[in-house]
Amino acid sequence: MAKFVLAGRADCPYYAKAELLADYLQKNLPDFRIHKITQHPDVWEEWLKDLCKKNRWSHNKSPIVWRELLDRGGKGLLLGGYNEFLEHAQLYYGVTSSMTTELMKSVAQENLGTHIEKELEKESLKGLVNPLQVWITSASSLACYHLIPILTSGEVFGPQMEISINLFDNKHTEEKLISHKQEAEDLASPYLRSVSICTQAEEAFHGAHVIIILDDHVDKEIYSLEDCIRSRAPLCQLYGSLIEKNADNFAKIIVGGKTFVNLKTALLMKYAPTFARNIIAVALGVEGQAKAALARKLKITPSCQFGIPKGIVFSMPVKFENGTWVVLTDLKNTEISQQVMTRMANDLIQVMSE
Repeated sequence: MAKFVLAGRADCPYYAKAELLADYLQKNLPDFRIHKITQHPDVWEEWLKDLCKKNRWSHNKSPIVWRELLDRGGKGLLLGGYNEFLEHAQLYYGVTSSMTTELMKSVAQENLGTHIEKELEKESLKGLVNPLQVWITSASSLACYHLIPILTSGEVFGPQMEISINLFDNKHTEEKLISHKQEAEDLASPYLRSVSICTQAEEAFHGAHVIIILDDHVDKEIYSLEDCIRSRAPLCQLYGSLIEKNADNFAKIIVGGKTFVNLKTALLMKYAPTFARNIIAVALGVEGQAKAALARKLKITPSCQFGIPKGIVFSMPVKFENGTWVVLTDLKNTEISQQVMTRMANDLIQVMSE
């Protein structure tokens, strides 16, 4: 299967001629596939520059043609421009194009009109579909930076749902918020409609469908429960009143972080009583620490330790499955038996004792 991508300026006559030839090849050759991309003349140069930079290509004219290496999983193979595509078609398929210059220009103008119509239609359809409004507090934090790609992956809210991310933090963090905004836009996720910044408290959570409360900034360590409540209560009271005032009636609130997660959840339930049933605490970090402490007390090792003595470190056998790394805890799926691993561990202990 030969899959080619033909991209060009919407009003380019040479793109029009290459497009006609590509359509002919796709119609008459069962193993030839073409994917066409048009860009408005105003954005074509910038789009081409970004494409070439991403793939380390050198090309500066319209159109550009490359071949997708479907069976290799690598980046596309640049074929070239209009002349190179015609030479390729003639050399490999014995086909050429006889389109006249007048017809090329006429088709190019039609392509531009069609492209503009499609863009307008796409924008109108976007206006009919309201994206999910996702608000993130303490958005200048590193946790937010790592959270954004997860939210825009299409796996959290579903592949049919577009989202708009709103980054909320105080005025002093505006520079970091702008950086996070640019990083999110660079992801070019099809599920991300827009990214906005909010540093004014009275505007926070406006129309929010999902609110993610991350750890707030703490200037000093807090030792007593009384100090903890005193430091968190005003902020949670502010968040609660803003949620009651601005959020969607069915908004869901997720409270995450490393410290005082349950306390913040309780305070939010107090100050945003209308949404009390829609507030959930995600304390996986605290839960993991508690489990680890219990395991150490009970001297229990995880099932994935394979019976390795304490103080010995082995690389975990893994396999790549469904886009993620999976640890093989079942020795039946590995080529190393328990006896071999025990012998290797004993050898390591002997070396360490020498």
